[in-house]
Amino acid sequence: MHRQKLNSKHSESLAHLWQPIVHATAQRESAWIEFRRRLHRAPEPSGHERHTSQAICEQLKAAGIAATIPERGVGAVANFALGHATNDSPTIALRADIDALRMNDQKTTAYASQKPGLAHTCGHDVHTTIMCAAAELLNHLQSTVPGEKLPAINIRLLFQAAEESCQGALWMIEDGMLENVDCILGLHVEPQLPVGQIGICYGTLTAQVDEVHITLHGIGGHTARPHNTTDPIAAAAMLITTLHQMLPRTVDVRDASVFSFGTVSGGTASNVIPDRVQLSGTLRTTDRDSREKLMERIRLAVESVASLTGNEIALQFAKPLGSVRNSQRPTSAFELAGRQVLGDAGIVLLTRPSMGGEDFAMYLDHVPGSQIRLGCAGNDHNWPLLHSPVFDVDEATISIGARVVALTTLLLG
Repeated sequence: MHRQKLNSKHSESLAHLWQPIVHATAQRESAWIEFRRRLHRAPEPSGHERHTSQAICEQLKAAGIAATIPERGVGAVANFALGHATNDSPTIALRADIDALRMNDQKTTAYASQKPGLAHTCGHDVHTTIMCAAAELLNHLQSTVPGEKLPAINIRLLFQAAEESCQGALWMIEDGMLENVDCILGLHVEPQLPVGQIGICYGTLTAQVDEVHITLHGIGGHTARPHNTTDPIAAAAMLITTLHQMLPRTVDVRDASVFSFGTVSGGTASNVIPDRVQLSGTLRTTDRDSREKLMERIRLAVESVASLTGNEIALQFAKPLGSVRNSQRPTSAFELAGRQVLGDAGIVLLTRPSMGGEDFAMYLDHVPGSQIRLGCAGNDHNWPLLHSPVFDVDEATISIGARVVALTTLLLG
């Protein structure tokens, strides 16, 4: 698939399809909102999305699209054609993540989670609903518009499990779901943008992410006699402080990077110095050279603190995740579609990457593609952010997202 930038002529060539999309959206929007609420009430964690997968298949079947659940038992995949598509026609994949987070939903809405300790606080229920709705719009065109008036495209739907654990994209790739795919499209709700706006990014959208696990092991003992120990807690504090001071001065300050610890674990009593302390955190970078420099500096800091304090310190970098780097042509198609749906005022060009991670990046290691940020905040100026226990969306974002994805897919045909 060529990556040249699209222009208004591409949109004009599809003008006859716009009104059927608008009409079908008006008829189906309330049903899409109810489906989203159904998913929101019944969240499932990464790798356990069995009921969610079945619900997706049922939703697609009702729209005339046959979907299957992979042998792993989670996720859903479907294929259908537009126009007079053949095996040689381009294949465009539409991807949504379907898992929830292990945390409580503290909203008081009627559709709040009914499962204690599980909540859709990252918007994956919305992503799933939008991709189901976009597929429904495209399949509606196939059944109501003469084939010669539609672009010849093969559509592949990927409803991916386990995004939060960074496993699901790898499962889809290992299972061959990118075979013959020419381009892949994705989206993520963005509560820092109001509903009616879309964030478009050409190039790097998210950070590279590496988990960092550190174990300090030494001699413990009584807190009254620290001189008889190697005090792994003091060593851990020294290491944390050293890294927070050193790492920001290791690479060019114009290259975004952030290192943070998320867990510190050690000890069982106030008067006992433990012999083991465990730390874990994440290193997030947007430049490959910066990543290598920072990883090396972490290694040197670990070795230095180990030598100075007499503790053994084990360092492990785990679960590396690359950046989402949007390709030119699908990003241009997203922008053009967004301007058609929302007008020029609805497009926000993002010039700085998010420091968050997203396993959509794994797909982009194999095929070109693009992911957008879909504004979902309502009128409240203090709209809750992602992973908040009261996170929610203005549900008008569902029909907006569905129309944008459907039109982007047509533009890429």
